[in-house]
Amino acid sequence: MVAGPEAEDQAGPSREPRHLEPGQLVVARNRKWNGKAHWVVPGRYLGEDRHGWWIFQGTNEFCSRPGAAFYTRSDAVLLVPREGDWVATFYDDAHPGGVRIYIDLAVAHEWHRIRPGVTEFHVIDMDLDVVRTAGRGVFIDDEDEFAEHRMSMDYPAALVETLEACADQLYQAVEAQQAPFDGTDVEWFTKGRS
Repeated sequence: MVAGPEAEDQAGPSREPRHLEPGQLVVARNRKWNGKAHWVVPGRYLGEDRHGWWIFQGTNEFCSRPGAAFYTRSDAVLLVPREGDWVATFYDDAHPGGVRIYIDLAVAHEWHRIRPGVTEFHVIDMDLDVVRTAGRGVFIDDEDEFAEHRMSMDYPAALVETLEACADQLYQAVEAQQAPFDGTDVEWFTKGRS
């Protein structure tokens, strides 16, 4: 017997999305290593390229996490990479803090189709961030939070080493403007705004 689309809907989470079409709602849900909820950010799926899957997160979207909520003040595009322990958000010139690229080191990428036209993307945020701003340039952020949580949440030693190496590699890639940190996001902003 051949399984149809309904069977695929019942399948467990996947590193690659199923049944995702441009324009569909994608809700990014982050949590921490200890399972506690973190950011929830809605967006609209744009498409994929060799780097991964792109999601438009427009101005005035409602974003929240426990203890905080706001409406976005600029457009953004989220890149979910095909491989690697990270996700990257690219911001336009309207970002109030001048942020251009914000990379969250993150593990356990999972796509969950919750109903036709609506998909959730889940990830575990591992604290470390690689950031590029208009004023400060490229830097690694939240190393103090990472050090604190590695002890209080008991991060595995091998994972800590992997994430630190990944942060260094991403720092170098952003600094050198290597793809996809080379302006690749511009075409995705254009698609998101059309």
